[in-house]
Amino acid sequence: MSLKETITQQMTAAMKSSDKVRLETIRSVRAGILEYEKSGKGEIADENVLQIINNQVKKRKETIEIAQKVGRLEMVAEEEAQLKILLEFLPKQMSEDEVRAEVKRIAEQVGSKEFSKVMPMVMKELKGKADGKMVQEIVKQVIA
Repeated sequence: MSLKETITQQMTAAMKSSDKVRLETIRSVRAGILEYEKSGKGEIADENVLQIINNQVKKRKETIEIAQKVGRLEMVAEEEAQLKILLEFLPKQMSEDEVRAEVKRIAEQVGSKEFSKVMPMVMKELKGKADGKMVQEIVKQVIA
C-alpha cells in the first residue's frame, strides 16, 4: 500500500473517530498531495509524499519555536500534537551517532575534505533518513 493510500485511510479513520486534531493534520498533508497532483506532475510517488510531510514537520517545528518565544502555550501544545501525528508517517530517523558513522564512511569514500564535494553525496544517501541541519553540522565537524 502506498503512503498516499495510507494517509487516505487514516483520514477516514480520523473522521469516524471524530479526532479533530488528527483529521486537521492529515488534511493538510492530503492538500499538499492534491496540490502536487494538480500541478501536472502526474501521480505522486511515496518519495514526494515524504517530502510534503517533511515540509509540514519543518513548519510545525518553526511554529512551535516562535510560539514558545511569544508565550503562546496553547498553540505550542496544538502544534506539538500535530507534529507527533506527522512523525508517525515518516520512516525512523537515524541517530546522531549513526549519521556521524555514515558521514565518515562517505567522506573517506569521496576522498575529499571539501564540504561541496562531501555534502551532496551524504544527502543522496541520507535523504529522508536524517534531519538536514543535523547532517550539515556533522559533515562540517567530520571534514574539519
